[in-house]
Amino acid sequence: MERGKLLYEDFCVRCHMPDGKGQKDIIPPIAKSDFLFKHMEESIKALKFGGIDGEIIVNGVKYNSRMEKMGLYDDEIADIMNYTLNSWGNKYDKIIKEDYVKSLKK
Repeated sequence: MERGKLLYEDFCVRCHMPDGKGQKDIIPPIAKSDFLFKHMEESIKALKFGGIDGEIIVNGVKYNSRMEKMGLYDDEIADIMNYTLNSWGNKYDKIIKEDYVKSLKK
């Protein structure tokens, strides 16, 4: 979790903020995000391939901004996901593994 936190601080915090709440009506929250849990694979692909095409609805609010591709390795993506899935009131009992991230195709 510590490595995931450090990676989040390096790559994600400027848009999603230190508290994971995002930026109102511009950048969706990760904290207590219904989208993150309902669309786990799509969320991981957003980190891996650079954003989600089209509009999404997170906690009842529409967002249509594209996340840039970060150039992260699969193990780094897994660490970020495990950190965000268990921070700011989020709770996820499973572990996202590097092999799973690696298996995802665009």
